[in-house]
Amino acid sequence: MIAGLGIDVVDLASFSQLVREPGTAFLERTFTAQERQTASSRPSGEPMVHLAARYAAKEACVKALAQALASSPIALPKELAALTEIEVINDEHARPSLALCGRVRALTREAGVRILHLSMSHDGPFAAAVVVAER
Repeated sequence: MIAGLGIDVVDLASFSQLVREPGTAFLERTFTAQERQTASSRPSGEPMVHLAARYAAKEACVKALAQALASSPIALPKELAALTEIEVINDEHARPSLALCGRVRALTREAGVRILHLSMSHDGPFAAAVVVAER
């Protein structure tokens, strides 16, 4: 049963500007070391595209989990989780999925969410992601 659905679209120009802003810790606050390393090692040579898609995935995940939590007896926390508690990982065939830890993992279990489905894409100036939370 679907418990929540989230979608997010990221404008690559705005995202790149945010990341490159002097003195920002956006990358460290948003992405795990593994996500940053994976994006830097992609054959396309454009890590911003891959990071933007992962950012969209994290935002879509938060939206899907917020819906799942809203329909459960758990009180929805003001801030669901730090984005580094949601990690986009790839399997041996480069298919993306989500790995959760910390507070977001505990809330997800309490809400009865068993599976998170993820689809990411990027084309031209945009990156997008959709997450379906399933009980």
